[in-house]
Amino acid sequence: MIYKFKSKAASDVIMMGPNGDQVLRLLGREPAAKGIIEVAAMQPAIAALRAAVEQEEAQRRDAAAAAEGEEADGADEPAAGRREGAVSLRQRVWPLIDMLERSERAGADVVWGV
Repeated sequence: MIYKFKSKAASDVIMMGPNGDQVLRLLGREPAAKGIIEVAAMQPAIAALRAAVEQEEAQRRDAAAAAEGEEADGADEPAAGRREGAVSLRQRVWPLIDMLERSERAGADVVWGV
C-alpha cells in the first residue's frame, strides 16, 4: 500500500506502506487506508513526530558511541544494528511535518486515501 497525504495548503507527500504505517503509529493511530488529521490535532501530531525523531537520534548516538567502544577494543566486525546509509526518521518525516505546519497555518486538514 502507498500513502498519499494531501492538503490544500501543501504539495502531496507520498510514503510507502511500511513507512506510512510507522508514521501513523507514531501519531497514535492505527494504520488505515483512509484517514484525516484535522487542524486541531496538528500541533500534537507535529510534537509526536519531533519527539520520535529526537528519540531515534539519541538511540543512534548511543549506538555510535557503543560501536566506537567496540572498535577501540579491537573488534573486527561492525557493530550490530549499525546501518550505513539508512534513511533516518528525520529525513522520512520532514516533508509530513512541513505539510502539517503549512496546513495548520492555512486551516486545512490533511487527508489520505480519499
